[in-house]
Amino acid sequence: MVKTYKGSCHCGTVTFQIRSDFPELTTCDCSICVKKNALMVKVHESHMEILTGQESLTTYQFHTHTAEHYFCKICGIYPFHRKRVTPDNFGVNVFCLEGFDPSGIDVRETVGAGMK
Repeated sequence: MVKTYKGSCHCGTVTFQIRSDFPELTTCDCSICVKKNALMVKVHESHMEILTGQESLTTYQFHTHTAEHYFCKICGIYPFHRKRVTPDNFGVNVFCLEGFDPSGIDVRETVGAGMK
């Protein structure tokens, strides 16, 4: 069942909304994902909307400079990134979603470290 969730960074400056049925969650073993330790859900760009704080987002890119990792300039939290392999999708950090419980949802480990 598709549900709508609101999310935010830690300070609340960046807020967003997603729609998903949460078929699975993912982790990634690339160098940045390991350090930020996020648990993500893949969301098509048409199912995500930034509500406030667009101007407070900054991006970080590395390696192929394709994926865009977004961070709040004020609190430094990573709420989402635009994916490298599927750039019309976002990887959303489910720990930034209000009232979301990831219990019972399958977690797939993605291999980002080996991507060329």
